[in-house]
Amino acid sequence: MTFREALNRGKLYLMECGIEEYELDAWLLFEHVTGINKAMYYVKDREELPEDQERKYQEMLHRRGEHIPLQHLTGVQEFMGYSFRVNGNVLIPRQDTEILVEDADAFCHVMEGQGRNIRILDLCTGSGCILLSLMKMDSHGSRSGIGSDLSEEALRIARENQKILEVSKEKAAFIKSDLFEEITGRFDMIVSNPPYIRTKEIEKLQEEVRLHDPFQALDGKEDGLYFYQRITERASDFLNDEGRLIFEIGYDQGEAVSAMMKDAGFDSVYVKKDLAGLDRVVGGVYNRAREN
Repeated sequence: MTFREALNRGKLYLMECGIEEYELDAWLLFEHVTGINKAMYYVKDREELPEDQERKYQEMLHRRGEHIPLQHLTGVQEFMGYSFRVNGNVLIPRQDTEILVEDADAFCHVMEGQGRNIRILDLCTGSGCILLSLMKMDSHGSRSGIGSDLSEEALRIARENQKILEVSKEKAAFIKSDLFEEITGRFDMIVSNPPYIRTKEIEKLQEEVRLHDPFQALDGKEDGLYFYQRITERASDFLNDEGRLIFEIGYDQGEAVSAMMKDAGFDSVYVKKDLAGLDRVVGGVYNRAREN
């Protein structure tokens, strides 16, 4: 079987399996197995595909046809221009979350312009993609932070990503904690992409998400707001003066989370939309002077 025949059969197979982006997924799996890019493919497309690569490709196609996420098969997801290791123990980093990182990075630049060192807390860190991206984007050498998660399996992946991305332990530490339970000290910024799907809505999600993302990373309890409430209620105890709290939210949660933050004493609360025009980030500032 030639390179071209194998790829075309892969596209057809995934299409028949109901994979939405069957052409792209067939190519990405093909690229992962063979190690060739598209330029090399057009040179080699009529050559015979080595038998071991053909077997491996067929195996991965079969697993993708069972709606196992592409990223679980390749073990990698691109996020903020960096490659993150992922598996079934962490939520796959999504492009929507890049809005949160870009927002947090912009605020970091403001503080860095004031000559400040910045300490960041990332709650529900999962793969570590938010905290590690913010550390990699640190052009001033002024950032450090902690990522916490209740899942030891997720923390293992976060620490693996830390090594891959060469972020020192001095800049980022990952600890097991139920939100603030094991956290000490104060921070200039708290960021979080917590579980926010309503429990009853999880069964309606795509098979790739419903069956293969960790339930614990999806389940926001009955109304989807459980973790926002818990974090917002205690965030002020862990923020420095004019510290910022920034959440990723579901598309219909902007109003509720904004009200929650205002009730907890946060000022300048805002909602930011994603590229699809949907509410995606809520943030605010805590002014400690209001406590007096």
